[in-house]
Amino acid sequence: MDSVACRVVAPKGSFVLSLRCFAGLVSFCMVLGPSVAQGQNFPNKPIRIVTSSAGGGGDIAARLIGQGLSGIWGQQVIVDNRGGVLPGQIVAAASPDGYNLLLFSGALWIGPLLQKTPYDPIADFSPITITDRTPCIIVVHPSVAANSVKELIALAKAKPGGLSYGSGTPGAVTHVAGELFKSMTAVNILHVPYKNAPPAIIDLIGGQIQVMFATASSVSQHVKSGKLRGLAVTTARPSELVPGLPTVAASGVPGYEAASINAVFGPAKTSAALVSHLNGAITRVLSQPELKEKFFAMGVETVGSSPVQLAALVKSEMVTLGKIFKELNIRLD
Repeated sequence: MDSVACRVVAPKGSFVLSLRCFAGLVSFCMVLGPSVAQGQNFPNKPIRIVTSSAGGGGDIAARLIGQGLSGIWGQQVIVDNRGGVLPGQIVAAASPDGYNLLLFSGALWIGPLLQKTPYDPIADFSPITITDRTPCIIVVHPSVAANSVKELIALAKAKPGGLSYGSGTPGAVTHVAGELFKSMTAVNILHVPYKNAPPAIIDLIGGQIQVMFATASSVSQHVKSGKLRGLAVTTARPSELVPGLPTVAASGVPGYEAASINAVFGPAKTSAALVSHLNGAITRVLSQPELKEKFFAMGVETVGSSPVQLAALVKSEMVTLGKIFKELNIRLD
């Protein structure tokens, strides 16, 4: 928004009118928010993006997005890597001035469904935008007599408990996608948890487990080589990352959608004007062709969304997954 200049001419001696006009101007500037009220000088100092441990998907995303924001704003963007629940705890307690942002995965709102956290994923944050999405693929060992999702469902129903799927830690997308599939299709597939996804993929290739809901980036090469068979992608729409694969939703499970999501949040009570300013800058960076190509090379799709869309996603997933975890009595504490 362009800066606003006002000139008020009042009748001589009209002191009351002048005060009213001044009060109105102050209120007007407060509504416009810091980007206008302070002369559009946000940011005027370095911005910090708090994210997960170094080397992970959130860290890489934060650094790529931070570089783009530095180019737009002319200010340094510092990536602050923290482990566990610390990123959320730090930003939840920060001042809502736009200088402390959180870039985190769905663990931010799924984690509290599994264990006690020092923050409320809805009350303590201001949603800004979804940044990126990593789709999963339903993959099976070549010995499994299923070449489609419908055939997998039929096989699982014919042999309850006869198939097993591996996943990373409870609450990880490889686990969430599997339990959501089981819930929506009413099939009995045994869950075999691993400490993380790579050992599960090794056992899947070896035939110790039969099914996995693995991230596209982790298994695409094995599908191409024939070591695994890809049945469908878990996103709502087909993905360019795995061309030729149908979606689970279009393969007999309407409404199914699961993916690893990263998103940006500010502390609660961040003004609507500042949220809009941050959203505009970040989504602008996400639309840059060079950045999209860098994400794509890692097996990740850039997204960009409105704050409302992110807020709706968080609430929807918490309701759906909260119900599933409660029914299965899945907890980490």
